[in-house]
Amino acid sequence: MNVGMILAGGKSERLPGHGRPKQFIEVGGQPLMSYCLRTFADCAEIDLICVVLAPAWQDMLSTLELGVPVIHAGAGTSRQHSIYKGLLAIRGYAPERVIIHDAVRPLVTVADIEAVIRAARSHDGAMPALPVTDTTYRSADGRVASETLARDGLYAGQTPECFDFKRYMDMHEGLSEDELAAFRGSSQIALEHGLRIALCAGNPANFKLTTEADLERFRGMVESK
Repeated sequence: MNVGMILAGGKSERLPGHGRPKQFIEVGGQPLMSYCLRTFADCAEIDLICVVLAPAWQDMLSTLELGVPVIHAGAGTSRQHSIYKGLLAIRGYAPERVIIHDAVRPLVTVADIEAVIRAARSHDGAMPALPVTDTTYRSADGRVASETLARDGLYAGQTPECFDFKRYMDMHEGLSEDELAAFRGSSQIALEHGLRIALCAGNPANFKLTTEADLERFRGMVESK
């Protein structure tokens, strides 16, 4: 059994002024997060979807007809804490794998989901990644560059990320909210626990909506169809 987990608990602190978190902003007559939800529902590999979101937005899920079972879990105090709460919500379904995706990556494809599931069958997990092609610098204060990083071997990770459920669940047990908050990506905790995470070819179109410009870019793509 494969469970898709959609993370929709963000508060959009970097995209204010819309009266709601960005994953619930309407684009093309539907909430932004509904685009990735429909893609997960269209993937034959997905048996169940768990949406992690604040209780105030849970009623929105009842308006979506997806064709696969959908459950929800309350958002946590950090991204990784939200993931843990989602893992607890799906544990009773005894999934083999969990596929974690950001609600604000609306252009994920069925092929993206299938690729990480396929790669995870021979590894402990898998994630899509794009090679870093720009010259990359380190700066301690964000104003002055201190060193150039060699971009060979550097990759920018995306979601969806797929993990062996039991192993991924076990490494969260016993961690405090502060310890969970220290992780910056879904795969970081897995790598620190020695899991082998395969890299799949990333999808440049599967960008994350972070800024107003990202939102307008996506809105333009939807409205041009």
